[in-house]
Formats: sequence, structure tokens, C-alpha cells
Amino acid sequence: MKQVVLATKNAGKVRELRAALTHLPIELLSLADFPAMPEPVEDGTTFTENARIKARFYAERTGCACIADDSGLEVAVLGNAPGVHSARFAGVHGDDAANNAKLIEELRAHGTDRSAADYRCELVFLDTDGHELTAGGRVDGEVRTEARGTNGFGYDPYFYVSGAPDARTMAELTLEEKQAISHRGKAVRAFTKALEEYLK
Repeated sequence: MKQVVLATKNAGKVRELRAALTHLPIELLSLADFPAMPEPVEDGTTFTENARIKARFYAERTGCACIADDSGLEVAVLGNAPGVHSARFAGVHGDDAANNAKLIEELRAHGTDRSAADYRCELVFLDTDGHELTAGGRVDGEVRTEARGTNGFGYDPYFYVSGAPDARTMAELTLEEKQAISHRGKAVRAFTKALEEYLK
């Protein structure tokens, strides 16, 4: 069975991707299985470039095929920031509380408590022979300074989904509801179809 490394230590991402890919004939590992692994420099200017950098980096070091994603929040009033810097918006990678505090601070500095926004996700699969698959997804909504919900991770409590009943945030959705409409859910569905075809 082909071993595939999910290029993330984010438990939320691992859970979502494992749920979507569990039916495929692959053994899914994550970076938690490689605790001493260094991290690549994500200096791409787009989500796809950063996902490709991570996929190549970890595939080379683990000797396994790799799935990497890069995703983030684009806020209209902030000129589409934080964008590719979403995970380290406040300066420390993966500090959700600090990143959300920075988001609120920036919104207020622009004299508003809300803005149109979108979540983006790009996925890259890189096999050991260099074969690459890509897929992307996007969901539109609005960020507000009021947090609601305890599900999800990252900016989810502040991202109000367009078209969601009662203007719910991403953090108020169940995992199943989130996967049905989220940027990552859309990307994963397209990616899963491509991976199914490739693995036949």
C-alpha cells in the first residue's frame, strides 16, 4: 500500500483530509509521524506555490508521496491580506489567538467591524516519481470582529459564511456541514476525484 504523507501538523487539517481520503488504497501519515522533521521556507507568492514547496520538501525527506495544502484568508478591506501569510499573520506560525487578535486590530484600524472576505485552499499531490496533481477551492463570506462558535480552527470563529443559515460562522458548522461548503472541502472533493483516477 502506498504511503502518503500529509504535510501538516495541524490536527484539524489532518482530521478533515483523513475523513475524505480514508476509502483510498493508501496509508496516510502526517508530520506528527516525523517529529524531528525541519520545516521548509514558504516563500511562494501564491497558495499553489507554497503547497508545491511543501510537497517537494517533505517528499524528498520522507521518501513518500506527499499531499500539501496552502490555505488562507483574504480580506477585501485589507487588500486581500493576510493571504499567503494567514498562518503567521501576527508573526508566529500557527498562533490562532494572536492571528485573530491581529485581524480584529486591522479591521478596527480601517474603521470597520466587518469586511467581505474569502477562504482559499490549494492542494498539491507529489508522487515519488514527480507526478503532480493539483486542486483548489474557495468560499466567500464576511469577517467580523465578533467571534462565534467553538468548532474549526484558525479564523473560523470570525468568518461568517455567505448563504449559511442564520449567518453562521465556519466555527458554528459541524464537520460535515463545513466539509460540504468550505474552501478545503471543495478542494478535497476535486482532489479526491483526481487522486482516485490516478491510483486506478
